[in-house]
Amino acid sequence: AAADPVSMVPGGLEGGSWCNEHMLHERLDIIEEKVIKTVEHLESEVKSLLNMISETTLNIPTAPGTPLTDIFDGQY
Repeated sequence: AAADPVSMVPGGLEGGSWCNEHMLHERLDIIEEKVIKTVEHLESEVKSLLNMISETTLNIPTAPGTPLTDIFDGQY
């Protein structure tokens, strides 16, 4: 089947709708990429902070007989 010539011509009846949809998809792709990069950055920051906390807690001197508290026990 041949394509509808009206929809293929810029400024045709369907042209505006296609253009708007295409621009919307491009913007969504850009937003998705930014969200993914932000999540990756935040994951890296959280890992770094957890490592620093872990290293710090290992260096805290404790008195003999003091029970150790696991800050990473999963309870909030």
